[in-house]
Amino acid sequence: MKTFKLFVNFAATKDLPLADYELKKTIRAAVRETLLYEGFSRDAAVSVTVCDNEHIRALNKEYRNIDRETDVLSFPMYEAGEWANEENFGPVMLGDIVISLERTAVQAEELGNSFLREAAFLAIHSTLHLLGYDHERSKEDEEEQCARQRAVIARMKI
Repeated sequence: MKTFKLFVNFAATKDLPLADYELKKTIRAAVRETLLYEGFSRDAAVSVTVCDNEHIRALNKEYRNIDRETDVLSFPMYEAGEWANEENFGPVMLGDIVISLERTAVQAEELGNSFLREAAFLAIHSTLHLLGYDHERSKEDEEEQCARQRAVIARMKI
């Protein structure tokens, strides 16, 4: 299996705990494990922003016309597989991931997960979107994406 370099640019809105080493490490590992699972073999770059519910709600309204907070948003740079056509002059910028840490904490508690496990799951979910999976297209796509998410989180042993 070819190894690749992964570049993750982290940002935060307001005074959120961007400096939390474990959170960054977990999100980076989740993105990497997803790319490995999917057989991705090119150097890649992903931007990750952690935010609060207010910020993600504004993005959700602006880009999806849904006026409520959500847990994670994905902004892919390419349609499914189009990144493969890019010249190999550096890492492929797959896109942006935005995670609401407030929503992550609530969901973790509701599901009985640790905060880091829930953050990893959301990063996996979003990375699959960056690679072209879209659970909103059909029930079959949703089932396939969910199965992949479960497989990757199981591989992480988190």
